[in-house]
Amino acid sequence: MEMPLPDSMVLGAKARIVAGLRQILPADAVIWDEAETRAYECDALTAYRCPPLVVVLPRSTEEVAAVLRLCHAEGVPVVPRGSGTSLAGGALPTADCVVLGVARMTAVLDCDYDNRFIRVQTGRTNLSVTGAVEADGFFYAPDPSSQLACAIAGNIAMNSGGAHCLKYGVTTNNLLGVTLVQMDGTVVEIGGPYLDAGGLDLLGVICGSEGQLGVVTEATLRILPKPEGARPVLVGFNSNEVAGECVSDIIKAGVLPVAIEFMDRPCIEATEAFAKAGYPMCEALLIVEVEGSPAEIDEQLALIKAIALRHDPVEFREAADEDQAKRIWLGRKSAFGAMGQINDYMCLDGTIPVSSLPYVLRRIGEMSRAIGLDVANVFHAGDGNMHPLILFDANKPGDLERCEALGADILRLCVEVGGCLTGEHGVGIEKRDLMGVQFAPEDLEAQLKVKDVFDPKWLLNPAKVFPLSVTASRRAA
Repeated sequence: MEMPLPDSMVLGAKARIVAGLRQILPADAVIWDEAETRAYECDALTAYRCPPLVVVLPRSTEEVAAVLRLCHAEGVPVVPRGSGTSLAGGALPTADCVVLGVARMTAVLDCDYDNRFIRVQTGRTNLSVTGAVEADGFFYAPDPSSQLACAIAGNIAMNSGGAHCLKYGVTTNNLLGVTLVQMDGTVVEIGGPYLDAGGLDLLGVICGSEGQLGVVTEATLRILPKPEGARPVLVGFNSNEVAGECVSDIIKAGVLPVAIEFMDRPCIEATEAFAKAGYPMCEALLIVEVEGSPAEIDEQLALIKAIALRHDPVEFREAADEDQAKRIWLGRKSAFGAMGQINDYMCLDGTIPVSSLPYVLRRIGEMSRAIGLDVANVFHAGDGNMHPLILFDANKPGDLERCEALGADILRLCVEVGGCLTGEHGVGIEKRDLMGVQFAPEDLEAQLKVKDVFDPKWLLNPAKVFPLSVTASRRAA
């Protein structure tokens, strides 16, 4: 049964927008009641919240285009939303916006094993892409920790990676084509089911653009044959710095594991209490996984073990079977949930050269002690994608501000050593005021001009990526 519009909404912009949306979408696809829109007031960066004006849940590219045409004509901002797992505030609404969620767009549209691609609607979750092809011996490589819940739409927006990106790359390395709906409702096809598209690399512009340029409704993804076998090892160390040195030495030796993951003591203790994976109580541990034929696995692990032993590990544990392999990964995959049970935290996403790991880990420890907030480290060590978790008390006055200050200092450190502000979480609102740390004014201006071309009215995903002063001036123009 449809709810009647309340008297207070009969007049005004919201009533007009809701009425227009209800004409082009099914009744259950438009959510305007304030109590119901609160479910969309934030994403995984829960420190910031703002109920949107309206939420729409279309089921097709055509419905998305109709919504954007209406909002474009009315001058209403639109915030695209996948599953809401963004850790950088990438899907945070503004009070005057329409949240456009793709969660109902989950269909598999095509699957071609000969040419190794799958085409899906972008509301489909990351893990379910592999689920659609694994019975036939294939998989989709990018595997963010939130892969059970995160949507392909968000993966494309933030160029997400995951534990196995060291060997297989991040989303941009596994994305072949997209259907993009521009803010005025124009539908364009970019790339396709082949290795390289002709002309300008617009696919490279779209992937990682954080919903600033259009809404991606369909994606053509590369799928790969499952490897013959894989085996992880767990290596414990007496200090973060030594673990970082071991990572650097593995990479310098020319070995290419499928993954190298890092966890420090605070994270180990939390995950053990939560998942009981059987991790050693040491200062830091690495999970290193290799794959291939049994002979290839044995050869790679022998070299990795030799390198690790030079760093005097407290434990070196090789998985003897599938059950032990799952237990080695259990704690790492549970880390963010485990930390959330014991503390509020902010998860950062700076990326650094692998050779700088020992220095950066030492400096994070010094900075943590100086400001009086604990930091737990869990990250993709193989490609230098740091994920420091700054622990704070959201109910303690001043703690959030101290957390933000420490986070900004850690991200500046990442840039100072030759890294960047984000590896896979995106800029969102979290790092927008730090863009000047990494980019010179002329570099930022080049990015702004790309935004001008795709979204001249600056209505898509407002208040993200670029400093607010820049966004305000661009919209005013």
